[in-house]
Amino acid sequence: MPISRVTKLYSVQDAKIAALTADPAGGTATYDAVIDVPGIQEMSISGDVEVKTLRGDNKKLASNATISNIQVSVTHAKLSLDVLEAILGGTVTDSGTTPSQKSIWDLTGDTATLPPFKLEGVTPPNGVDIVGGDLHWVLHKLTLSAFPDLGFANEDYRVVSFTADADPLLSNDKWISAVLNETAVEIA
Repeated sequence: MPISRVTKLYSVQDAKIAALTADPAGGTATYDAVIDVPGIQEMSISGDVEVKTLRGDNKKLASNATISNIQVSVTHAKLSLDVLEAILGGTVTDSGTTPSQKSIWDLTGDTATLPPFKLEGVTPPNGVDIVGGDLHWVLHKLTLSAFPDLGFANEDYRVVSFTADADPLLSNDKWISAVLNETAVEIA
């Protein structure tokens, strides 16, 4: 008997992104190594539906609806230069030796590529109704829809956030997946 398809969703424990490196029509999408989204706080998924209504004879005759967009908003507690490089482009360079090491993320006109990426978030074990299970949200192909919210806050922590729009993969037409596991698994 299959597991229940109905569950609560409690919290988010982890999220990772990976740059989409290939998406051939009829082939298999490939991704770079996963990068941790540090201090994940929230992953909110929404969408837009476009409705067309047919009217005639002074009344509604029919209506059709299509999904026109899926969007995700992510808030995380810590800045990651590797995440910035994966979602915005740019380059990260490391230099120096202790005690003068540096990591620098630079975004230039030539490197601001807004590359496509995958995002996967997961509940903690027991964050679903299945004891020991979890749920993963996977958005297979995202592109930033706005510049990330960065900067500082006066006398407070500054969290980082970004929003991105989903597109279907060319290889299998997937936009989003919800994976409910009987036994919790880490993001791979």
